[in-house]
Amino acid sequence: MSQTGTPSSESPPLPTEAVAPEAPTAPRPPASPATVLANLKKKDTSKVVVRFRAIGNAPILKQNFYKISASNKFMAVIQFLRKELNYQPSDPLFLYVNSAFSPAPDETVTNLYKCFNTDGRLIINYCTSPAWG
Repeated sequence: MSQTGTPSSESPPLPTEAVAPEAPTAPRPPASPATVLANLKKKDTSKVVVRFRAIGNAPILKQNFYKISASNKFMAVIQFLRKELNYQPSDPLFLYVNSAFSPAPDETVTNLYKCFNTDGRLIINYCTSPAWG
């Protein structure tokens, strides 16, 4: 009702829940561009366990598990496998991650590992003829 005693069309205010006031936090100044660039240029020294699996008529490696630097590009993995198999650059060699796809040579090993690792290993299948799309 309004002060004059007539019914009011206004609805009564809804009860509000008690909310604890947030503690004021001091805003952190943004990092300087030089600091950001220095952090990006730091090389990742962690290692990724890679398991190589032969497919089809590809030669089998004596050792299947290798530790490869996580900051390497996938091209380094291709070159490493060519060296282990004593393959020339003209010899056909196809690499696939988890029997599914062939990553771009400029993809980093750490990105592949974060997205496609299986039991803590990055499984790379290799063959001498195209196997999967």
